[in-house]
Amino acid sequence: MFRPFSDILSFKALVHPRTSMNGINKERKKIMQKIHWGDLTPEQFLKDYWQKKPLLIKGAFKDFTDPIDANELAGLAMESEIESRIIACNNNEWQVEHGPFKSFDKFGEENWTLLVQAVNNWSRDTQSLLAAVDFLPQWRIDDVMVSFSTPNGGVGAHLDQYDVFIVQGEGKRRWQVGTPDSSLQLLLPHPDLKQVSTFAPVIDEVTEAGDLLYIPPNHPHKGVSIENSMNFSIGFQAPNNQELWSAFADKLIDENLGEARFPDKARSLTHRPEQLEQTDIEKLKVFMQAQLDDDNLFIPFIGKYLTQNHHALEILMPVSPIYSEQLSDILAEAENTLVPVSGIKSLIIPIHQGDESIERSYLYINGESFLIDKETIALATCLTKQQTLTTEKVKSLIINLKNEKLLTNVLNMGLWYVE
Repeated sequence: MFRPFSDILSFKALVHPRTSMNGINKERKKIMQKIHWGDLTPEQFLKDYWQKKPLLIKGAFKDFTDPIDANELAGLAMESEIESRIIACNNNEWQVEHGPFKSFDKFGEENWTLLVQAVNNWSRDTQSLLAAVDFLPQWRIDDVMVSFSTPNGGVGAHLDQYDVFIVQGEGKRRWQVGTPDSSLQLLLPHPDLKQVSTFAPVIDEVTEAGDLLYIPPNHPHKGVSIENSMNFSIGFQAPNNQELWSAFADKLIDENLGEARFPDKARSLTHRPEQLEQTDIEKLKVFMQAQLDDDNLFIPFIGKYLTQNHHALEILMPVSPIYSEQLSDILAEAENTLVPVSGIKSLIIPIHQGDESIERSYLYINGESFLIDKETIALATCLTKQQTLTTEKVKSLIINLKNEKLLTNVLNMGLWYVE
């Protein structure tokens, strides 16, 4: 068991200096990364539960070990770049305080929760939790939020607009989850806290280390800690139409694109000049849709949009640029490894136009794009999977100048680094 949080109230981060924060607990025992589904399979889960109904899997992770402990979490909450907050409730009065925190002694030993956003951006072991949900595309994943709760700590009954998997770490917590209910009332017990009224739970269970709870969007839920406990919440990004249209419009404006005017050469005589006819409505729709249908425009937009991180990252730029000679020196040291910045987002988008035999794709990492082809796809795939690369593995991939250039570009941008 981890030490009670009361023992670390005056804690100052164990993760300094700053250059050591990426992968702060790399010596920790490797956590179990695959879900033990029991009678279910990932296919059945997607068919019967995903965005449909909640699910609790007891013992989903055998011998689960917290990828980050309470001390390290407290240290992250002391950093100004990292989003954190403490939610407390005493005598039915809710309080919310935002980090960074200098100490925690004023909060006492019960009735509060520390929540730290995007912990996977600073802890490679926490990032490794995402391997458990590799039956879903990487672009859907947002971050891993980690919470530490004292006895009776929680954030109250609330709704989320996204899917979430919650892995129970050390300690125990009582979870109640309901179904969508339009009669629920929105409550604002604090300006920074949205809750909902009492709901009828369809899940009412105590979770223990290694249990996994899935909660679909708009399902009311409430968790109350029974003892000092840790929770690891894998949240999924689901942009709404407003966000996508707004971001796409920003691209058109920023790059002076989409300036062509509405074409009207085939105009016929109108007998109702005061009306907007259905034929013109359809033409306007087609005119606007043409922007989305243009892959030369849409693919760069969506690739950048989906790989831009919503939270701070520790980009690790090299002290001096890495060129061919420097890369050879790096690979000459067998103990060197190449490591992705923790929490970075990446994906590959195939190009499906023209001659398919060209086999070209775009690699996107943190909003940066790289054109790749059949000669560089193996390296690009390794970069996208974000697996630590040994020097021997890198040597087997650096088989041409294109791969060498791709790798040095990624290293010089600080998206990967040498460890």
